[in-house]
Amino acid sequence: MPSENSTDKLDRIVSEARVASETREQGYRSRALKMYPWVCGRCAREFNAKNLQELTVHHRDHNHDNNPLDGSNWELLCVYCHDNEHSRYTDAGFGHLSAETEKTEATHNPFADLAAMLDKKK
Repeated sequence: MPSENSTDKLDRIVSEARVASETREQGYRSRALKMYPWVCGRCAREFNAKNLQELTVHHRDHNHDNNPLDGSNWELLCVYCHDNEHSRYTDAGFGHLSAETEKTEATHNPFADLAAMLDKKK
């Protein structure tokens, strides 16, 4: 089997890189970056080509397999806001109340005697 010369090897590498690039272009991140402005949807931080790796695609329903072509399940978030969003989602799972810590209805009304207090000032 003959060995591949350097020109053929370079052509193969370039061809593979192009195929990989085209495959990534079809991915949801590339589509979202083409569809939406490069701004975090929470903190409004703007991004450019130099710091674009810090802008992520957040799936609103948290289902990474739900990628509609219209992008309705996507939101661009910076890495910090994205981490915060996932932390809030995780924390919400622990927010249910047990029978022992059930909330009781508030009984204090700070404005109960407001009318009487105002009458006294007159």
